[in-house]
Amino acid sequence: MRNPVLQVCRWTAYGQRTSTRKRYCLQQQARNFQSGTDQNTKTLPLDGLKVLDLSRVLAGPFCTQILADYGAQVIKVEQPGAGDETRQWRTAGEGQKWRPEHKYMSLYFAAVNRNKRSVTVNLKDPKGLEIVKALARQSDVVLNNFLPGKMEQLGLGYEDLKRDNEGLIYASCSGYGASGPSRDRAGYDAIALAEAGLLHITGDEHGGPTKPGVAMADLCTGLYMHGAILAALDQRHRTGLGSKIEGSLFESGLSLLINVGLAALNLDLDKGPEKRRRGKRLGLGHPNLVPYGAYKTKDGMLFVAANNNRQWKGFCQRMGIKGLAEDERFSTNDGRVENRDEINSILQRKFAEKTQREWLDAFEGSGLPYGSINDVVDALEHPQAKARDMVIDINQFEAAKDGMLKLIGPAMKFEGASMNVRIEPPLLGQHTDQVLNELGYPVSEIEELRRLEIV
Repeated sequence: MRNPVLQVCRWTAYGQRTSTRKRYCLQQQARNFQSGTDQNTKTLPLDGLKVLDLSRVLAGPFCTQILADYGAQVIKVEQPGAGDETRQWRTAGEGQKWRPEHKYMSLYFAAVNRNKRSVTVNLKDPKGLEIVKALARQSDVVLNNFLPGKMEQLGLGYEDLKRDNEGLIYASCSGYGASGPSRDRAGYDAIALAEAGLLHITGDEHGGPTKPGVAMADLCTGLYMHGAILAALDQRHRTGLGSKIEGSLFESGLSLLINVGLAALNLDLDKGPEKRRRGKRLGLGHPNLVPYGAYKTKDGMLFVAANNNRQWKGFCQRMGIKGLAEDERFSTNDGRVENRDEINSILQRKFAEKTQREWLDAFEGSGLPYGSINDVVDALEHPQAKARDMVIDINQFEAAKDGMLKLIGPAMKFEGASMNVRIEPPLLGQHTDQVLNELGYPVSEIEELRRLEIV
């Protein structure tokens, strides 16, 4: 078992070039960990970690918001006078939510940029680049989602920044990765999903490809990247060395193929009458399990599943269909998969006999997977969502006309640590003066940088 003291030791962000590579240990926290004291004031696990966020739109900001929720200090660098383009990605009717003077704010931006400070810097100006380099020298992590090679052109590549910060974790997200024939193509979520085969397998069995309701390639890339960053930080704790991480929307999409991808790689699916079965769309069904999907009741829809033969017997009992579990065609999962259409037809007729509420009551306490298909409002108002603090209320949000903003809370909680919003989704450049002051810039120089539109 790893020594718990090492879990609260951190290499300095400055990466001092010494033969011993001295560790900076949070000794008081280590003592508290060992003694079990200070439990009522437990800090978040990434408290003190400094992250410089040079990304925009979704994958990168989602990644850094997760790190920020876990306690990291995140500085988001944005373009003066414009900012992250998602600041202006408003849904229909959203304009009435915001004060007219706050045109650079949207719910899309607010969804993935809490707990960050916003700094505006012109990366096309040498003085602006110096500001970013100064921030990078003080950072544990730098993340960007520029096209491969662009950061190097700006003098902000990994080799450039690690000269002054040996322990730097340098993370890059792009559309297709830093090598290969598509490296120079811009990355867009739906295009990545299309080229990775995911749109082909998503949608109704008898319809065309369907895009998921949210940007899955972007979100999964952000999730993957945050995990890779934490792994790199753990490695740095042990070695003192930083690292460069690369990820892409396309690679994330391919990784999500999972069992469908392995079937395509390992089975001879190009022969026989079901040649196109590889990657076949099944709507809400599952390629490996039956029953698994949505069925119409008298007044709604219900999603149910039976993941093994034991559950199948319990499922049939709750459904009240005599003899179905013992039918040789359906008694094993292999048989049910082979006879998918027939069994789904039998189940659909039965589900249509009762209301959604009646079926929910029938499955209550069964231990079987089941649930109603909620719309977004019903989901966010679900009693379980409230019990788990999955909706956060901000009551004095400057950009909103009524001062109110609701956010979706963090999916993960840490026992004893508060997951409250520390910093509201920032206004464009809201913290520029504060951050520059921390870097040692006097007020007069900050004013001059603003006059020159560098910040």
